[in-house]
Amino acid sequence: MTKDTIGILLMAYGAASSLDEIEPYLNDIRGGRPVGAELIEQVKDRYRLMGGKSPLLEITRQQAAALEKTLNRDQPRFKVYIGMRHWHPYIKDTVAAMAADGIRQITALCLTPYYSKMSVGAYHQKLDEAVTASGAAFKIRRIESWNDHPKLIEAIAEKVTKTLDRFPAEIRKKVPLLFSAHSLPERILAEKDPYPQELNETIELVMKIVGPYEWRFAYQSKGRTPEPWLGPDAAAVINELHAQGHRHLLMAPIGFISDHMETLYDVDVMYRKQCDVKGMRLERAESLNATPAFIDAMADVVRENL
Repeated sequence: MTKDTIGILLMAYGAASSLDEIEPYLNDIRGGRPVGAELIEQVKDRYRLMGGKSPLLEITRQQAAALEKTLNRDQPRFKVYIGMRHWHPYIKDTVAAMAADGIRQITALCLTPYYSKMSVGAYHQKLDEAVTASGAAFKIRRIESWNDHPKLIEAIAEKVTKTLDRFPAEIRKKVPLLFSAHSLPERILAEKDPYPQELNETIELVMKIVGPYEWRFAYQSKGRTPEPWLGPDAAAVINELHAQGHRHLLMAPIGFISDHMETLYDVDVMYRKQCDVKGMRLERAESLNATPAFIDAMADVVRENL
């Protein structure tokens, strides 16, 4: 590594790597507030259905390795690191490691293309705290939003189109598409947060490629606080589509780049069970994870922000 090496910091939410880590992981998310035994057991049950752990860290490592390889094809000047907001490896520990490696230029990229102060803003706050704690003088480039990047749109559209191909040709054009993303508290609307608008922009660009299908958008995975959260709720929209006579459904959780509980439990277990009970066939578009098209999109985003 040289003094000109650019450190790419991929930031993600974090996830427990075993059932034993779930309680301290939830404590971290809740800022140290006590976690009830019922919630701990509920999350453990969901993790068991995912094989006992989340694949998020492994997927993020695959993304980092592939991104570093792609960026260094022409000139070996990049080193890609990963930092998690709520679990190991924490952003603060990764930034300290970057400082120890002699990195002084950081391009910070959150593994969500949609800006919200509550998500991307929170990652950047953790980054600022980490930089202060490290004592190093970094030059930092922050990538806040990349929801309309052409290669990202193409990568999502490819996943949606491949999923449509699972349905019989004679009914394919009548299959509704339900796009979804993580809900956030409604108060972000009063703050003019761009999150809902960016999601809608992405969907409209994807549909220009996919074609003239009926589509809806809904939020999923809302938090457990009593305040109002963004809607409509995905479960309610599924009920509406069933009431309209639909018996096939393609769900594309585009708010999530990598597989985690929101895709592997919320969609693959909870919403699929809801559809099964109603006699509906649900097919989910695969997550982007470390697919080459998505890695190319990230690489372009990084290059464009140098």
